[in-house]
Amino acid sequence: MKNKGLIITTIIFFLTVNTAYYWEGKLGLFAFPAFLILFAIYLALGVALVMQLYLAIKEKLVNKRRYILIGFLTFVLILTYFKPFGIIDFDELEGENVLVAQREGAANCMTTFKLKNDFTFKELNVCFGVSEVNGTYKISNDTIYFESVKRGKQEDIRYKFAIIEELEHYTENPFALKLFKDKNDTIGFNYYIMKNNLKINPKKK
Repeated sequence: MKNKGLIITTIIFFLTVNTAYYWEGKLGLFAFPAFLILFAIYLALGVALVMQLYLAIKEKLVNKRRYILIGFLTFVLILTYFKPFGIIDFDELEGENVLVAQREGAANCMTTFKLKNDFTFKELNVCFGVSEVNGTYKISNDTIYFESVKRGKQEDIRYKFAIIEELEHYTENPFALKLFKDKNDTIGFNYYIMKNNLKINPKKK
């Protein structure tokens, strides 16, 4: 069958893009090269679509199979353009986020920390690669304790517990999720809270 390779490549590309939620955090420093490869494939599929349109016109629009191929390529390319992170929000399917906190570092690095309503958490770090930390948590009084922590390819510090703190000086977000390495850690590390549905009284700084 003609164009079988093109069809298979398009299907694999579409499935890879739409399942990135499950594999991107496991690649570490290899995540960005993987995304560059996907972008190159996207451009190559765009070129293939132009070629298919040219051949369809050359054949005077009599090849119905080519119509199907053109329609399929167009569908995948347009959908990927408008939904580059996939058409399904797997994060929502895994449960409601009861707390979302973020921290931006140097070189536009971004770390996002999410607590789910099923007492699981996930920290996604995007900085010259993509990596993640996940596990479970429990709440005791005003403290959040992290348990069963699993780390990916390029993780920094494994935090033991956290509190919600009211900031003394702020521009947009008055509260922060302050994470601590252990009981001897008196400094902590702030993630600025974007969403909070936890019933925890924040501590004043």
